[in-house]
Amino acid sequence: MSAQERRLRVLHLDHTDAAGGAELALVRMLQARPDWTAILQTPPLASGPSVWDAMPPGVPRRAVGVRQPAGASSGGPLALLGFAARLAVQAIAVRTSAAFRTADLVDANTARAAAYGALVARLSRTPFVVHLRDLVEPEALGGAGHALMTRVVLPRADGVLANSGATLASARPYLRPDAIAEVVPSASGLTVGAALRLSADEPLRTVGMLARIDPWKGQAELLEAFARAFAGRDIRLQFAGGAPFGHEAYLESLRSRADELGIGAQVDLLGHVDDVPRLLDSWDVAVQYSTRAEPLGQNVLQYLAAGRVVIAADEGGPTEWVADGENGLLVPPRDVDALAAVFTRLDEDPALRARLSGAAAATPGLLDDLAVARAHLEVYDRVLAAPGRPVP
Repeated sequence: MSAQERRLRVLHLDHTDAAGGAELALVRMLQARPDWTAILQTPPLASGPSVWDAMPPGVPRRAVGVRQPAGASSGGPLALLGFAARLAVQAIAVRTSAAFRTADLVDANTARAAAYGALVARLSRTPFVVHLRDLVEPEALGGAGHALMTRVVLPRADGVLANSGATLASARPYLRPDAIAEVVPSASGLTVGAALRLSADEPLRTVGMLARIDPWKGQAELLEAFARAFAGRDIRLQFAGGAPFGHEAYLESLRSRADELGIGAQVDLLGHVDDVPRLLDSWDVAVQYSTRAEPLGQNVLQYLAAGRVVIAADEGGPTEWVADGENGLLVPPRDVDALAAVFTRLDEDPALRARLSGAAAATPGLLDDLAVARAHLEVYDRVLAAPGRPVP
């Protein structure tokens, strides 16, 4: 029986309640009411507000095992031993849970969840699907994380959902020949076809970056480039995103540096923003400038769908969506002078801004969250239909 002929029972594994890209993507996809029965399972989480509070009320949330703290895979031998012990305990807790026993398929939403999920899958015939939202490289996953991903997770995966072609290419050497592997962009809250396009009659007023506050997301580089191009002008720079993984000190350093550059009064640090479409409608230029290659860059998809003038670093997943000079501008990565020069070019050419805005909104392949969910279901169905799989 195919997944479409009855409601599939999918156990979604995640290891945290921080508002990271993976967690927000899963919330958005399940808010679209996909055609499967979803259960979310996490380790025990701290009390207080959680990204999972936005889950639809019909999605059960189950907590089992032990907490999986951020950064636990880095450090010395004792830290790694503790990390391994937590993974083992979590795997046992998942394997013995009622949610696992009744699931037709397990979907690991993060690399950490995939690590303990793969341990469970090795002791079960339950189909195991892995979301890949990071390049399979030591720089992105850390040394221990990369070893787990390449030696334990990917060799066991029955299916892989990669957020970009670059991400999938980095994983292919470690996949089984019979693994189902597809590129499906993360659910990014897109409203396709409803963009407010910029007019050539309007001045450039606001530049923004939508990304969690993290040194590798490039907020510091954007700050420097903005100061070189727009200091003292009636133009604002807005950073939208929380600091969920212990980067409060970096956030404060951005405030201090903005004051040192003389642009403190032009810079807004907005924190986490729930109404992203409304925020993007207020921006003219939207920037992705991570200091290492992004596997996808959900913010780039959001910028395009909103019809903003998109600037992106010329590497990684964003280059699969942005064609330089056509629907956005690509800038050499880690080059503040080049980024500042692009700002000046856009400031001086309102017709270019208007043209890029219109082309961004017309970018082919942009998917709303329900379309993303349907693409997931197609992959689930193919995994379940693979030879030798038990019929759910």
